[in-house]
Amino acid sequence: MLQNTKANVLKANQALPKHELVKFTWGNVSERDPETGYIVIKPSGVNYDDLTENNMVVLDLDGHIIEGTYNPSSDTKTHLEVYKAYPQVKGICHVHSTYATAFAQAGKTIEAFGTTHADYFYGTVPCARILHQSEIDVDYEQYTGKLIVQIFEDKDILATPGILLKGHGVFTFGKSADQAVHNAVVLEEVAKMNYLTLTLNPTANPIPQYLLDKHYNRKHGKNAYYGQKK
Repeated sequence: MLQNTKANVLKANQALPKHELVKFTWGNVSERDPETGYIVIKPSGVNYDDLTENNMVVLDLDGHIIEGTYNPSSDTKTHLEVYKAYPQVKGICHVHSTYATAFAQAGKTIEAFGTTHADYFYGTVPCARILHQSEIDVDYEQYTGKLIVQIFEDKDILATPGILLKGHGVFTFGKSADQAVHNAVVLEEVAKMNYLTLTLNPTANPIPQYLLDKHYNRKHGKNAYYGQKK
């Protein structure tokens, strides 16, 4: 099972440049192994073309390396804080994609201006504050994860599976590494749409709640009918 998770994480990380979500090595993806509960994550600073299943890093939730000779992603502690707080999260993606990161740098949330957004994110995608100096001095990556956990403490993290970090970048979540990447692709496209929407009409309003409910629930709700029956 662990080898399957390594394969999933390799595929998900290599999808980042294919979907133009990253430049150089500016992103990472992880997945929780369903059998062991271990986390498999990209090694730090390794080019996506050079990744293999065997150089993925396997850790427990306390950050102890179980398998791997490479250093894990520098964002590992952020991933682990989210995994510890939310057992339902099985995959995490972190990128600095252009439009979504522009919203993060501007300190702006991503509002649901259209049904494309509503198909994947149940409402506003939040933008978290910049960490305090004291938090950064203690442990930058860990406190980044703690901040994400705090933002979602009264929300369903898989209903709105993305967050912007002011001045930093983007994290998305899913039931797998692949789904987390999928959500990052959608969030980047939605951010681009929002930028264009606000450029054309700076006073544009989000869609009404009933339309957001309709689009989200027809895809994810109890009586969802989008796609083919399995």
